[in-house]
Amino acid sequence: MKFVDTSYEPGKDDLKVVFRIEPGHGTIFKEAASKIAKESSVGTWTTTDTINERAEKIKARVYELNDPYAKIAYPKELFELNNIPQIMSSIAGNIFGMKSVKNLRLVDLGMPEKILKEYKGPRYGIEGVREMLEVESRPLMGTIVKPKLGLDQKEHAKVAEKSWIGGCDIVKDDENLTSQPFNKFEDRLTETLESRDRAEDETGEKKVYMCNVTAPFNEMMERAEEIKKQGGRYMMIDVVTVGFSALQEMRDEGPELVIHAHRAMHGAITRKKEHGITMQALGQLYRLIGVDQLHIGTGVGKMEGEKNDIKWIKENISKKEVTEYDTTMEDMKKRLKQNWHQIKPVFPVSSGGLHPGIIHEIMDFLGKDLIIQAGGGVHGHPDGSKAGAKAMRQAIDAKMNKENPWKYSEEKEELKKALELWGTKPN
Repeated sequence: MKFVDTSYEPGKDDLKVVFRIEPGHGTIFKEAASKIAKESSVGTWTTTDTINERAEKIKARVYELNDPYAKIAYPKELFELNNIPQIMSSIAGNIFGMKSVKNLRLVDLGMPEKILKEYKGPRYGIEGVREMLEVESRPLMGTIVKPKLGLDQKEHAKVAEKSWIGGCDIVKDDENLTSQPFNKFEDRLTETLESRDRAEDETGEKKVYMCNVTAPFNEMMERAEEIKKQGGRYMMIDVVTVGFSALQEMRDEGPELVIHAHRAMHGAITRKKEHGITMQALGQLYRLIGVDQLHIGTGVGKMEGEKNDIKWIKENISKKEVTEYDTTMEDMKKRLKQNWHQIKPVFPVSSGGLHPGIIHEIMDFLGKDLIIQAGGGVHGHPDGSKAGAKAMRQAIDAKMNKENPWKYSEEKEELKKALELWGTKPN
């Protein structure tokens, strides 16, 4: 069977995938691409007499070669369309273990409307979250309670309350806080929602708590139901570690809560530039399934991630249609256009090593449709969490008012102290 056909025009119902390929020893690039298309669709390592016309019709085809990138089209008949695990078992399954590739990276996806129609996508998305918090245009501001682990439920709720009163819209758990002996899930939820209510009364602003429900599936569902019962509006899920199947079920069958997607463990899959799966591709899948908010990186701060890649992720999870790229021809070789049709946009989240001194840079780079989260950049303020939240909010206000943060801080003590401590450069 022939799997490389550069004259092939992908059909409107084909799923398209861009791979970056480094051939294994003794294999040339075109041959490696052919083997990827074969193994990820209908083929095997040798000729068989069981091949029929149907298999020939629905095989994957390599339709474009730009070493080291190959674009492969997969007819929809290869997939159970509403089954992300099956789709990924096909396009990212055995191929990563083949000897014919030294390194392989799934770079980008182009998903047809036939697949998109099988999924609900975000329940709220950017517009719904803004409506819930009654914030029309500025970036949303959040914090992560620190230390990650060690506080009991009352201490946790106290830190949250100070942060909300200082100006945070959002307080969230960290990725590894679930239900430890010293800080049980239900007790933390109750205490922190009570703090939220007091903060709303004091400030007159809407506040939300992102409580981490990550657990085995049945427990995760029970925790989400408990959030809804107690008047919470959000659940946070470590989407990589719980897996596509559990996430899809939580979106489809869980309570009507905003889903905040933390990407803990993604670096094990996405970080190596030559091998694995890009955060861009994972982000597309999470949008398809239906998270409302997703961590995309910062381009500054403590976490790895190049600005161009982060901008690319943001575009694909937050735009209705990605049709053009302000990039080079080299980038065009590895990117696909995408129309999201009825699927709502996801609210991008930047978090990791942020502080008031680099808010202007983040907003220059990623704009206003952004959730900015700072943990140490709030709680590490010389005057504590409340002052740290004020300083972050003041830094956002300065940028929204098109003022230099240092000049703006002349009448804002909290911001001034933060800038004196951390400066205006990334850590």
